[in-house]
Amino acid sequence: MILMKYVICVPDGCADEPHPDLGGRTPLQVANMPVLRALAARGTVGRAAVIPEGMPPGSDVGNLSLLGYDPAVHHTGRAPIEAASLGIRIRPDQVAFRCNLSTVTTSPGQPEGIMADFAGGHPSSEDAAEVIKALDEQLGSGAGAEVSFHPGVQYRHIMVAPESWAAAECIPPHDLTDAPAVWPTGPAGQKLSDLMVASRAVLQQFPQLSANQVWLWGQGHQPQLPSFQETFGIKAGMVTAVDLVRGLGVLTGMDVVQVEGATGWYDTNYEGKRDAAIAALQGDTDLFVIHIEATDEAGHAGNVAEKVAALENWDARVLADLIPALDALGEWRLLMSPDHATPLLLKTHTSTTVPYLLVDSAVDGEGGEYTETGTEESHVVPGHELMSLLLERN
Repeated sequence: MILMKYVICVPDGCADEPHPDLGGRTPLQVANMPVLRALAARGTVGRAAVIPEGMPPGSDVGNLSLLGYDPAVHHTGRAPIEAASLGIRIRPDQVAFRCNLSTVTTSPGQPEGIMADFAGGHPSSEDAAEVIKALDEQLGSGAGAEVSFHPGVQYRHIMVAPESWAAAECIPPHDLTDAPAVWPTGPAGQKLSDLMVASRAVLQQFPQLSANQVWLWGQGHQPQLPSFQETFGIKAGMVTAVDLVRGLGVLTGMDVVQVEGATGWYDTNYEGKRDAAIAALQGDTDLFVIHIEATDEAGHAGNVAEKVAALENWDARVLADLIPALDALGEWRLLMSPDHATPLLLKTHTSTTVPYLLVDSAVDGEGGEYTETGTEESHVVPGHELMSLLLERN
């Protein structure tokens, strides 16, 4: 009996739009990716709607799609997924908020402030944990408040609050890069805004960091996701440096592998993630997800060179050795797709459809060009159906 192995490659937010600095081309068109080009030439390229119409274009929605779960059915909010990755239990009468350490600059002419850096200078997880501890002691449960703060990774953290606090419209900070800050509105909006303002006094106690306040958003109840193994009949694992994606792995019962040096930033450990995938697939894992955040971070920063470099790192530091290792295991199938687009010119996510690539080691597809323009005439597949295409369960 031939045992098929499966890999899902997620270059977060890599889909883009033509950029003047790239001669009107996209990073996928410009990047030197010979391994990916060869895979596309033997595989099948297409277009996927990883963000269903009317839903927010975030990694929570997009990665749910890529894991084969219809976000319209299963999505309850971004923060509770991240909370699950941290082992935080959310009671039915509570909601979780994503709590960014951010930098919001103010001036007499701009009292609401400018979102100068949604990631607060990318503090280390160790430095950030000290800030979150101080926030909880001074504004949260340590001070007798009805909210609590929980440390995550770098600038990404969690606040747990009573269910009534969910009644607010909160704008993701990465949607406001270099733009006026749009503060929470709705019945609970003032409570959230007051807490965000109060956090500035706590952040002033950490002058070594560039973050100057928290930004609260992405609230929701903890979702109940069916097991991946029970749903699809195979054992799965994943590697990621992002709490949100890790949370999806935890909630679906995947084996989430920790890799030293996996940062969620440009300097992440590409080789470590590749080797984690190979090791898992050499064992009893049937499907493995490799998620790398660098392309998304570059998109939010509007950093053209880093986005191109991140794609080239995928090719040289992941795919170049991953494919021979898969060949040594026998037959395999691979899916590559971003979870959403993060155009460099916009510096935020969009709901546009994204290119995907399917490769079967034993069967050649029609071949094509894995770029935005190379797939623009393709039939659009709902994102959560890509898993069935990968597993050939139509």
